[in-house]
Amino acid sequence: MDITLQEVVVWGVLGLLAGSLAGALINQKKEGFGMVTNLVFGLIGAFIGGALFDFLKIDTGLGSITINLNHLVAAFVGAILVVVGAKIVEGQRSKKKD
Repeated sequence: MDITLQEVVVWGVLGLLAGSLAGALINQKKEGFGMVTNLVFGLIGAFIGGALFDFLKIDTGLGSITINLNHLVAAFVGAILVVVGAKIVEGQRSKKKD
């Protein structure tokens, strides 16, 4: 699996956007989890989604431009996975406190 520096930078930039979208989608609120948390989830999700799409050789066929739309989809999918994982962990922690 060859990951270039350009891909890493693109995943990071798109991850910022993807985290905000994923936070808003999962929380069903415009602000999602808050700006900083959305950005962190998006960055982590972008790297997870990008690596996952590369590993599984998923190409959405959205074409290649300066910022590849395939990377945006991968970042969004990764961010959704991270946000869902965080919600699961949050739910388990709140159960332990009860």
